[in-house]
Amino acid sequence: MSVKGRNKFAGYKEEILKVNKDTGGSLSCSALARIVISSNELEEKHHQSLRKYIKVVLEGLDSDTEESPVKNEVVSDTKPNDYKNKTKAKFVLSAWNQDSGMMMDIDTYCNHYNLPRKDITSYKLVSHTGTPYYNIVFKENISEIVKDYDFSEIIKKYIEPVEYVSYPVSRGKDFDTLTITDVHIGMDTDPSKNSMYAILWNREEILKYARLVVETTIKEKESPVLVVDELGDFLDGLNAQTTRGGHALPQNMTNEEAFDCAFEFKMIIVDGLVGHFDKLIFNNICNDNHAGCFGYFANKNFKDVVAEKYPEVVVNNHRKFMNHYFIGKVCFIITHGKDDSTLKFGFKPQLESKGIEKIDQYCKQEGIYKESDLIIFKKGDSHQALFDICTSDDFHYYNYPALSPSSQWVQTNFKKGRRGFVNESFKGLKNYIKPNFIV
Repeated sequence: MSVKGRNKFAGYKEEILKVNKDTGGSLSCSALARIVISSNELEEKHHQSLRKYIKVVLEGLDSDTEESPVKNEVVSDTKPNDYKNKTKAKFVLSAWNQDSGMMMDIDTYCNHYNLPRKDITSYKLVSHTGTPYYNIVFKENISEIVKDYDFSEIIKKYIEPVEYVSYPVSRGKDFDTLTITDVHIGMDTDPSKNSMYAILWNREEILKYARLVVETTIKEKESPVLVVDELGDFLDGLNAQTTRGGHALPQNMTNEEAFDCAFEFKMIIVDGLVGHFDKLIFNNICNDNHAGCFGYFANKNFKDVVAEKYPEVVVNNHRKFMNHYFIGKVCFIITHGKDDSTLKFGFKPQLESKGIEKIDQYCKQEGIYKESDLIIFKKGDSHQALFDICTSDDFHYYNYPALSPSSQWVQTNFKKGRRGFVNESFKGLKNYIKPNFIV
């Protein structure tokens, strides 16, 4: 283990051990971190790293250094609601109120010992021992973490005064599209340092390709109207897991770093394109199997930024699994391909009978067949570029390539794959597809 110097939280070690002892070891690392943050008026952004340091301290691994043996470990502080397996504490916080001569209720207990009442999922009064006390299970409250983001400050950071220019809206039938999907911001493609194709995918690389997308789209411009479709899995995960919570994901960014990188990516796109098109429309899929609610947070604030900086630009954040929009008589049905909770297998790269039935039912339900002369179904997820105009007589079925490189799991189980983004031009109902692959 290399030593980089004294850990920045080492000064709180004594307090951590005391609180842990006073609470009988019943609090999670996350709850202990919140108590330390509250009592010392620390910034909330330190919660995750402080929680990891507390885990190291409680496991007896602390050496007061910046690096620890568990630095790259995915930490889980979840505790089951199983009180019979809890170790009996030698010292507990008494639930007896000496002033009133009565037992404290849970609210009084938390207030008395400065415990985070809002983070409690369940509790049980243990009164058959010599000292009555509460056995408490805490949760990691994601909604509270979200509230701690100062979105107004984030927005200000990306907005600079600009001279407003009013663009006339083209009334012609021609328009361009740009399709990006599966950016997977935060994904570590080489977590074990033995990947078959160790492709760097950090902030610098991600933003470099955002600029490439802008440059290519400007070169491929054939119309004053551009629709940008981002088809989901924009971020790789939240707290190093898919937002379904299904499995751990190797990450090379914290939640905050991924959030900032996502903002920068989107702002590079809009800043670079806005002066080259009369009409600019963004459609963002916010229902997928990796980014989920985290993708919505990023896109919601992107929408707020754009509303302030470029009032003429339209941003639509789509939260349903399947969505659609019209440009003239062309209807686009857009989805990621998998959703955030229920659809385990999703739409396949090759169109099959189940997929045809789902799309057909959606078109009938939404009255799309009556209103459109051309229907194009657009999806990501598969990380493949497949444009099928033959399997169905009613609609085209398009798969779009991922902008990100393949994860180590995909590299090992499948192949390296081709990644990129796609520009398209529409001349009436004629569709010209221009894939841009990244070598």
